[in-house]
Amino acid sequence: MKYDKPDHSLIKYILALLNIPSNADASCQQAAAALGHQRPYYIQMACSLIRFMDEMPGGFLIYQADDDEEIIYANKALLRMCQCHTLSEFRKFTGNSFKGFVYHKDLDKVEESIRQQISESRYDLDYVEYRLKRKDGEILWIEDYGHFAHSPIGDIFYAFISDATEKKLSQQAQLQEQQQKEQHLRNLIDEIDRERKDISQEHLRRLEVIEGLSVNYESILYADLDSDKILPYRLSSRTIVQFEKTFKPKKFSWYIQDYIKTWVHPEDRAYVENLTSAVCIRERLASQKTYYLNYRVLKNTKLQYLQLRIVNVGSKDRISQIVMGYRRVDDEVQREMEQKELLEDALKNANLAITAKNTFLSNMSHDIRTPLNAIFGFTALAGRHLNDPDAISYYLDKINDSSRQLLDLIDKVLELAWSDADDFRIADTECCLPDIMQNVKRALKAQADEKQISFTSDFSSLTHCDIYSDPDKLEKLLLYLAHNAIKYTQNGGWVKITASELKNLPNDYAIYQIVVEDNGIGISKEFISRIYKPFEREKNTTFSGVLGTGLGLTIAKNITEAMGGTIEAQSTLGVGSRFTVTLRLRTHNHPSADSMSMDDILTRLSGQKILLVEDNEINLEIETALLEGMGFQVDTAVDGQIAVEIMEKSNPGEYALILMDIQMPVMNGHQAARAIRSFKNEALSRVPIIALSADAFESDRRKSIESGMDAHLPKPIDVPVLLETMAKTLQAHSCLYGSPA
Repeated sequence: MKYDKPDHSLIKYILALLNIPSNADASCQQAAAALGHQRPYYIQMACSLIRFMDEMPGGFLIYQADDDEEIIYANKALLRMCQCHTLSEFRKFTGNSFKGFVYHKDLDKVEESIRQQISESRYDLDYVEYRLKRKDGEILWIEDYGHFAHSPIGDIFYAFISDATEKKLSQQAQLQEQQQKEQHLRNLIDEIDRERKDISQEHLRRLEVIEGLSVNYESILYADLDSDKILPYRLSSRTIVQFEKTFKPKKFSWYIQDYIKTWVHPEDRAYVENLTSAVCIRERLASQKTYYLNYRVLKNTKLQYLQLRIVNVGSKDRISQIVMGYRRVDDEVQREMEQKELLEDALKNANLAITAKNTFLSNMSHDIRTPLNAIFGFTALAGRHLNDPDAISYYLDKINDSSRQLLDLIDKVLELAWSDADDFRIADTECCLPDIMQNVKRALKAQADEKQISFTSDFSSLTHCDIYSDPDKLEKLLLYLAHNAIKYTQNGGWVKITASELKNLPNDYAIYQIVVEDNGIGISKEFISRIYKPFEREKNTTFSGVLGTGLGLTIAKNITEAMGGTIEAQSTLGVGSRFTVTLRLRTHNHPSADSMSMDDILTRLSGQKILLVEDNEINLEIETALLEGMGFQVDTAVDGQIAVEIMEKSNPGEYALILMDIQMPVMNGHQAARAIRSFKNEALSRVPIIALSADAFESDRRKSIESGMDAHLPKPIDVPVLLETMAKTLQAHSCLYGSPA
């Protein structure tokens, strides 16, 4: 190892330590000159001392006792410890300060320890352990025996330093070993405590289980599977026999076999024997703390149901100690059997519902495809006879008939869902029963005339013609019944609607009976119980070639029941059918206005200006042509926002009425209606609005009314219904003769 020659400052400090202060400056100059060949005795002495310190087996360090803690000297052993070759390299490695020699995480602790030891010792001695970091990064533990000294050239520290890494690691290993031994001892003590507690807890748990079972269980026994012992705590009249009216222990295996042979129903013996064996008990209680088994016993030839509950009250690791409780469960078993029956009924009903759904879908598929097939077929035929006007006219008539049949099916399916929905509501509106009957006659007149059927109505016996009811739903009810009657009555037959008042009730109520009867093909006794099920049609109706969905009577029944009434069917094959609807209705004495004829309606509405709001281009074209063909002036808008803007700019009375689609971009019909109703100009805000929408449910109609509209009509447009609705709406707004709304 190379080493720097002693420099001026080092010799100066050595001389100071040797108490040679008299001519220190001269001595230093002489020392500097004498480093060559001629050296004074005291310099030789200083050099010899330095060589002695260099060859010391342990590390030796001298540094100034000031804030900088500048290094004065480090011997070779200390340099090797830090992996430095020269004192200059060591000074550079440490920053020429004791602070750089100590591992940075230990510095504050080391310096505080040194200061404290020196302040408390008259000999100015200190001992401290700390770490240093070598040049290769390895951390060493060292022992530092230090001394504080006063010298003529200032206060210094000198320290004897030795590598204590192996000693420290050995101490740490011993400490760890000691800690492990102590932890092991603590674990043993804890285990002993736990075992002692487990013993007492098992006893307490056993008593708790027994106390808990005592409430509901008539017999309670404790068993130890390891020792094959069983001890009774409480015995019933049944089990006490096995213990000879004493509470002496018995063998568990003997008790189980004797109990099964004596009491258990023969059909349940194998089941109970299996579940009460020691092997099965251990297996069950390994995964669950308790388990049950229900079985039958015979007592004096009387069948009883018992429950055995087995509870683990011992160790979880070794299933041995158990408590067994017996109790009667006749009532519970009875409830379970009843519940089972209910579940079986529910399953049966669910299967019936699935069957009904499948039948419904099958019939729907058939009844939709039939008119669609006709539409496709006649369309193809028409395409082959484009030059034959008569053939084209014939095919168009057939397409129109099939389209109406398809629309009728869709309407009825929607009405079926609507009438069966939870939100199906019945209005309570002033109306006239004879008027409703006349509306039905007018609606079905063409169908009756085509078959030369005499279609009459009789309401002559009514005391109160004016009632409170839901006119729309009541009219639908009678329409479905009368339509069915006409459809299944042969040419030249008759159909009759009769309304009568059976009984007057308090508070202006009365019992009304409406009868729809015919002399048609009739219904068999076997089928009459199924006539209200969807898509049900008797074979004689299908063989006769009469088209139908089988939905009309289902909807009629739903409406009748929603109105709080009843419907009854009577029929004889080949003679005819009679449907009787009975309703409890509130009466009043204000007759309804006379119904207007279609010609009267057209005359009164002719020339009125209408705002038509429709986003579908084809529908807009068709509806505009229909309205203009009936004498109306028509302005159009393709969304609700444009309609609102047109109405804002219009003059009061300019538009007699608005026909509003619902599902539109930008702003839908409901939003547009609310915006118009919020106009500050009252004359504009009160313009009648009728919804024209493909949304045909009752909930859709209610949403339209709630948004401020006056009426709601489903698409496709039925022109007579549209005109009648427009007339009634305008009449309600006092606009029938063209006055502003």
